[in-house]
Amino acid sequence: MMSVGISRMRRVLAAPAVVLLGLLASAAANANPQPWQLNMTRGATQTAREVHDIHMVVLWICVAIGVVVFGVMFVAMFRFRKSKGAVPATWSHSTKLEAIWTIIPILILIASAWPATTLLIRMADTSESEMTIKVTGYQWKWRYEYVDYFGKQPGINFVSSLESQANRTRQLGSGMDPRDIKVDGHSTYLLDVDKPLVLPVGVKVRFVVTADDVIHSWWVPALGWKQDAIPGIINSAWTRVDEPGIYRGQCAELCGRDHAFMPIVVKVLPKAEFEQWMTAQAPAPATAATATTLAPTTAPQG
Repeated sequence: MMSVGISRMRRVLAAPAVVLLGLLASAAANANPQPWQLNMTRGATQTAREVHDIHMVVLWICVAIGVVVFGVMFVAMFRFRKSKGAVPATWSHSTKLEAIWTIIPILILIASAWPATTLLIRMADTSESEMTIKVTGYQWKWRYEYVDYFGKQPGINFVSSLESQANRTRQLGSGMDPRDIKVDGHSTYLLDVDKPLVLPVGVKVRFVVTADDVIHSWWVPALGWKQDAIPGIINSAWTRVDEPGIYRGQCAELCGRDHAFMPIVVKVLPKAEFEQWMTAQAPAPATAATATTLAPTTAPQG
Protein backbone atom coordinates (compact mmCIF):
# COMPACT_ATOMS: atom_id res chain seq x y z
CA MET A 1 0.00 0.00 0.00
CA MET A 2 2.83 2.38 0.85
CA SER A 3 4.47 1.82 -2.55
CA VAL A 4 1.20 2.51 -4.38
CA GLY A 5 0.62 5.72 -2.41
CA ILE A 6 4.16 6.95 -2.95
CA SER A 7 3.93 6.19 -6.67
CA ARG A 8 0.69 8.17 -6.97
CA MET A 9 2.16 11.14 -5.09
CA ARG A 10 5.27 11.04 -7.22
CA ARG A 11 3.23 11.08 -10.46
CA VAL A 12 1.18 14.05 -9.28
CA LEU A 13 4.16 16.09 -8.08
CA ALA A 14 6.60 15.16 -10.82
CA ALA A 15 4.27 15.32 -13.82
CA PRO A 16 5.00 18.97 -14.69
CA ALA A 17 8.73 18.28 -14.80
CA VAL A 18 8.78 14.98 -16.69
CA VAL A 19 9.80 16.62 -19.95
CA LEU A 20 12.37 18.86 -18.25
CA LEU A 21 14.15 16.02 -16.44
CA GLY A 22 13.55 13.30 -19.00
CA LEU A 23 16.99 13.45 -20.55
CA LEU A 24 18.73 13.71 -17.20
CA ALA A 25 16.83 10.89 -15.52
CA SER A 26 16.83 8.49 -18.47
CA ALA A 27 20.43 7.55 -17.87
CA ALA A 28 19.65 6.53 -14.30
CA ALA A 29 18.03 3.30 -15.44
CA ASN A 30 21.40 2.01 -16.65
CA ALA A 31 23.64 -0.09 -14.46
CA ASN A 32 26.66 1.96 -15.46
CA PRO A 33 27.05 5.62 -14.46
CA GLN A 34 26.45 8.00 -17.33
CA PRO A 35 27.96 11.41 -18.13
CA TRP A 36 25.81 14.20 -16.66
CA GLN A 37 23.70 11.75 -14.70
CA LEU A 38 22.27 14.05 -12.04
CA ASN A 39 19.52 11.94 -10.53
CA MET A 40 19.47 8.79 -8.43
CA THR A 41 19.13 5.51 -10.28
CA ARG A 42 15.86 3.61 -10.02
CA GLY A 43 18.01 0.56 -9.51
CA ALA A 44 17.41 -3.15 -9.97
CA THR A 45 15.62 -3.95 -6.71
CA GLN A 46 12.29 -3.08 -5.13
CA THR A 47 14.16 -1.33 -2.32
CA ALA A 48 16.06 0.88 -4.78
CA ARG A 49 12.85 1.83 -6.58
CA GLU A 50 11.09 2.77 -3.34
CA VAL A 51 14.09 4.82 -2.20
CA HIS A 52 14.01 6.61 -5.57
CA ASP A 53 10.26 7.25 -5.31
CA ILE A 54 10.54 8.71 -1.80
CA HIS A 55 13.50 10.80 -2.93
CA MET A 56 11.48 12.24 -5.82
CA VAL A 57 8.48 13.05 -3.63
CA VAL A 58 10.65 14.87 -1.08
CA LEU A 59 12.56 16.62 -3.88
CA TRP A 60 9.40 18.09 -5.38
CA ILE A 61 8.08 19.06 -1.95
CA CYS A 62 11.35 20.97 -1.41
CA VAL A 63 11.07 22.54 -4.87
CA ALA A 64 7.50 23.67 -4.10
CA ILE A 65 8.57 25.13 -0.74
CA GLY A 66 11.50 26.88 -2.40
CA VAL A 67 9.28 28.39 -5.08
CA VAL A 68 6.85 29.74 -2.46
CA VAL A 69 9.53 31.08 -0.09
CA PHE A 70 11.71 32.69 -2.75
CA GLY A 71 8.63 33.91 -4.63
CA VAL A 72 7.33 35.73 -1.56
CA MET A 73 10.81 37.07 -0.87
CA PHE A 74 11.29 38.48 -4.37
CA VAL A 75 7.77 39.96 -4.45
CA ALA A 76 8.52 41.69 -1.15
CA MET A 77 11.90 42.92 -2.42
CA PHE A 78 10.73 44.36 -5.72
CA ARG A 79 7.09 45.27 -5.19
CA PHE A 80 7.31 46.80 -1.73
CA ARG A 81 10.46 48.87 -2.09
CA LYS A 82 10.81 52.25 -0.46
CA SER A 83 11.42 53.77 -3.89
CA LYS A 84 7.93 52.68 -4.88
CA GLY A 85 6.38 54.38 -1.88
CA ALA A 86 5.87 51.30 0.27
CA VAL A 87 5.05 52.11 3.89
CA PRO A 88 6.14 49.60 6.60
CA ALA A 89 3.34 47.88 8.47
CA THR A 90 2.86 48.80 12.10
CA TRP A 91 1.81 45.36 13.39
CA SER A 92 4.47 43.17 15.01
CA HIS A 93 3.24 39.65 14.31
CA SER A 94 0.35 37.43 13.27
CA THR A 95 -0.48 34.51 15.54
CA LYS A 96 -2.60 32.88 12.85
CA LEU A 97 0.16 33.11 10.23
CA GLU A 98 2.78 31.79 12.63
CA ALA A 99 0.54 28.86 13.53
CA ILE A 100 0.04 28.06 9.84
CA TRP A 101 3.73 28.09 8.96
CA THR A 102 4.49 25.94 12.01
CA ILE A 103 1.76 23.33 11.54
CA ILE A 104 2.23 22.85 7.79
CA PRO A 105 5.97 21.98 8.03
CA ILE A 106 5.23 19.56 10.88
CA LEU A 107 2.60 17.80 8.76
CA ILE A 108 5.00 17.68 5.80
CA LEU A 109 7.72 16.16 8.00
CA ILE A 110 5.35 13.52 9.40
CA ALA A 111 4.06 12.67 5.93
CA SER A 112 7.63 12.30 4.67
CA ALA A 113 9.00 10.45 7.69
CA TRP A 114 6.28 7.79 7.81
CA PRO A 115 7.04 6.02 4.50
CA ALA A 116 10.78 6.63 4.88
CA THR A 117 10.88 5.05 8.35
CA THR A 118 8.73 2.13 7.22
CA LEU A 119 11.14 1.50 4.35
CA LEU A 120 14.21 1.75 6.61
CA ILE A 121 12.74 -0.83 8.98
CA ARG A 122 12.09 -3.19 6.09
CA MET A 123 15.59 -2.61 4.71
CA ALA A 124 17.05 -3.66 8.07
CA ASP A 125 15.05 -6.91 8.20
CA THR A 126 17.37 -9.67 6.99
CA SER A 127 15.13 -12.50 8.23
CA GLU A 128 14.07 -15.28 5.84
CA SER A 129 17.19 -14.78 3.73
CA GLU A 130 17.93 -17.62 1.32
CA MET A 131 21.61 -16.88 0.88
CA THR A 132 24.37 -15.31 3.00
CA ILE A 133 27.54 -13.62 1.77
CA LYS A 134 30.28 -12.21 3.97
CA VAL A 135 31.94 -9.07 2.59
CA THR A 136 35.28 -7.99 4.04
CA GLY A 137 36.98 -4.76 3.07
CA TYR A 138 40.76 -4.46 2.81
CA GLN A 139 43.10 -1.77 1.58
CA TRP A 140 42.25 -1.85 -1.32
CA LYS A 141 40.15 -4.83 -2.31
CA TRP A 142 37.13 -6.87 -1.25
CA ARG A 143 36.83 -10.47 -0.10
CA TYR A 144 33.61 -12.39 -0.74
CA GLU A 145 32.73 -15.56 1.17
CA TYR A 146 29.64 -17.50 0.17
CA VAL A 147 28.52 -18.65 3.61
CA ASP A 148 25.14 -20.19 2.86
CA TYR A 149 22.90 -20.97 -0.11
CA PHE A 150 19.53 -22.55 0.73
CA GLY A 151 21.04 -24.31 3.72
CA LYS A 152 24.16 -25.51 1.92
CA GLN A 153 27.71 -24.24 2.35
CA PRO A 154 29.17 -23.51 -1.12
CA GLY A 155 32.70 -22.97 0.21
CA ILE A 156 33.39 -20.24 -2.35
CA ASN A 157 35.83 -17.60 -1.16
CA PHE A 158 37.77 -15.12 -3.29
CA VAL A 159 39.28 -11.64 -3.38
CA SER A 160 38.03 -9.04 -5.88
CA SER A 161 40.48 -6.32 -6.99
CA LEU A 162 40.75 -3.60 -9.61
CA GLU A 163 40.95 -5.08 -13.11
CA SER A 164 44.56 -5.42 -14.33
CA GLN A 165 44.39 -3.17 -17.42
CA ALA A 166 42.90 -0.30 -15.41
CA ASN A 167 45.49 -0.90 -12.71
CA ARG A 168 48.29 -0.55 -15.27
CA THR A 169 46.67 2.48 -16.89
CA ARG A 170 46.39 4.40 -13.63
CA GLN A 171 50.12 4.20 -13.00
CA LEU A 172 51.95 7.48 -13.49
CA GLY A 173 53.67 7.54 -16.88
CA SER A 174 51.92 4.41 -18.17
CA GLY A 175 51.18 6.09 -21.51
CA MET A 176 47.83 4.25 -21.64
CA ASP A 177 44.55 6.05 -22.33
CA PRO A 178 41.78 5.49 -19.75
CA ARG A 179 39.19 6.10 -22.49
CA ASP A 180 40.27 2.88 -24.17
CA ILE A 181 38.99 0.79 -21.28
CA LYS A 182 35.43 -0.17 -22.18
CA VAL A 183 33.01 -3.05 -21.72
CA ASP A 184 30.10 -3.30 -24.17
CA GLY A 185 30.74 0.27 -25.27
CA HIS A 186 30.65 1.70 -21.72
CA SER A 187 33.67 3.26 -20.11
CA THR A 188 34.69 1.08 -17.16
CA TYR A 189 37.94 2.75 -16.16
CA LEU A 190 38.32 2.20 -12.39
CA LEU A 191 34.89 0.54 -12.36
CA ASP A 192 35.80 -3.04 -13.29
CA VAL A 193 37.29 -5.88 -11.27
CA ASP A 194 39.10 -9.13 -11.92
CA LYS A 195 36.47 -11.25 -10.12
CA PRO A 196 32.92 -9.93 -9.74
CA LEU A 197 30.50 -10.93 -7.01
CA VAL A 198 27.97 -13.27 -8.66
CA LEU A 199 24.37 -13.42 -7.41
CA PRO A 200 21.18 -15.17 -8.55
CA VAL A 201 18.03 -13.36 -9.68
CA GLY A 202 15.06 -13.37 -7.31
CA VAL A 203 16.88 -14.70 -4.22
CA LYS A 204 16.94 -12.79 -0.94
CA VAL A 205 20.64 -12.38 -0.19
CA ARG A 206 21.87 -11.40 3.27
CA PHE A 207 25.18 -9.55 3.44
CA VAL A 208 27.33 -9.47 6.56
CA VAL A 209 29.83 -6.67 6.08
CA THR A 210 33.04 -5.99 7.99
CA ALA A 211 36.63 -4.84 7.42
CA ASP A 212 40.08 -6.06 8.32
CA ASP A 213 42.04 -2.81 8.56
CA VAL A 214 40.24 0.56 8.29
CA ILE A 215 36.65 1.65 7.69
CA HIS A 216 35.33 1.02 4.19
CA SER A 217 31.81 1.25 2.77
CA TRP A 218 30.29 -1.25 0.33
CA TRP A 219 28.05 0.62 -2.13
CA VAL A 220 26.29 -0.47 -5.31
CA PRO A 221 23.74 2.26 -6.23
CA ALA A 222 21.50 -0.14 -8.19
CA LEU A 223 20.84 -2.12 -4.98
CA GLY A 224 19.48 0.95 -3.19
CA TRP A 225 21.71 0.98 -0.09
CA LYS A 226 25.28 1.09 1.15
CA GLN A 227 26.76 -0.44 4.26
CA ASP A 228 29.81 0.58 6.28
CA ALA A 229 32.52 -2.04 6.70
CA ILE A 230 34.06 -1.45 10.14
CA PRO A 231 36.86 -3.52 11.71
CA GLY A 232 35.57 -5.58 14.62
CA ILE A 233 31.91 -4.88 13.81
CA ILE A 234 29.48 -6.93 11.70
CA ASN A 235 26.85 -4.91 9.84
CA SER A 236 24.11 -6.57 7.84
CA ALA A 237 21.95 -5.72 4.85
CA TRP A 238 20.02 -7.60 2.20
CA THR A 239 18.97 -7.44 -1.41
CA ARG A 240 16.82 -9.28 -3.94
CA VAL A 241 17.78 -8.34 -7.50
CA ASP A 242 14.95 -8.55 -10.02
CA GLU A 243 16.87 -8.33 -13.29
CA PRO A 244 19.99 -10.08 -14.61
CA GLY A 245 22.82 -7.72 -15.41
CA ILE A 246 26.05 -6.18 -14.24
CA TYR A 247 25.84 -3.53 -11.52
CA ARG A 248 28.81 -1.43 -10.52
CA GLY A 249 29.74 0.37 -7.35
CA GLN A 250 32.67 1.65 -5.33
CA CYS A 251 33.99 1.99 -1.82
CA ALA A 252 32.14 5.00 -0.40
CA GLU A 253 34.37 5.69 2.59
CA LEU A 254 37.75 7.40 2.30
CA CYS A 255 40.06 4.56 3.29
CA GLY A 256 43.57 5.60 2.34
CA ARG A 257 45.85 6.20 -0.62
CA ASP A 258 44.15 3.87 -3.11
CA HIS A 259 40.55 4.45 -1.99
CA ALA A 260 39.56 5.35 -5.56
CA PHE A 261 40.87 2.04 -6.86
CA MET A 262 38.63 -0.53 -5.12
CA PRO A 263 35.51 -0.81 -7.28
CA ILE A 264 32.66 -3.28 -6.84
CA VAL A 265 31.02 -5.32 -9.59
CA VAL A 266 27.93 -7.44 -8.99
CA LYS A 267 27.03 -9.86 -11.77
CA VAL A 268 23.46 -11.15 -11.50
CA LEU A 269 22.55 -14.35 -13.34
CA PRO A 270 19.35 -16.35 -13.76
CA LYS A 271 19.11 -18.88 -10.96
CA ALA A 272 19.97 -21.89 -13.13
CA GLU A 273 23.05 -20.18 -14.57
CA PHE A 274 24.12 -19.07 -11.12
CA GLU A 275 23.94 -22.61 -9.79
CA GLN A 276 26.05 -23.81 -12.72
CA TRP A 277 28.59 -21.09 -11.94
CA MET A 278 28.55 -22.03 -8.27
CA THR A 279 29.15 -25.69 -9.09
CA ALA A 280 32.11 -24.76 -11.30
CA GLN A 281 33.57 -22.51 -8.58
CA ALA A 282 33.14 -24.91 -5.69
CA PRO A 283 36.44 -26.14 -4.31
CA ALA A 284 37.40 -29.68 -5.24
CA PRO A 285 36.94 -32.16 -2.39
CA ALA A 286 40.12 -32.86 -0.55
CA THR A 287 41.67 -36.21 -1.37
CA ALA A 288 41.59 -38.37 1.72
CA ALA A 289 44.92 -39.77 2.67
CA THR A 290 44.73 -43.56 2.69
CA ALA A 291 46.91 -45.44 5.07
CA THR A 292 47.93 -48.76 3.59
CA THR A 293 49.00 -51.58 5.81
CA LEU A 294 51.13 -54.10 4.04
CA ALA A 295 50.71 -57.63 5.29
CA PRO A 296 53.92 -59.66 5.56
CA THR A 297 54.46 -61.87 2.55
CA THR A 298 56.09 -64.63 4.53
CA ALA A 299 55.42 -66.06 7.92
CA PRO A 300 57.79 -64.85 10.61
CA GLN A 301 60.68 -67.24 11.33
CA GLY A 302 61.51 -68.57 14.74
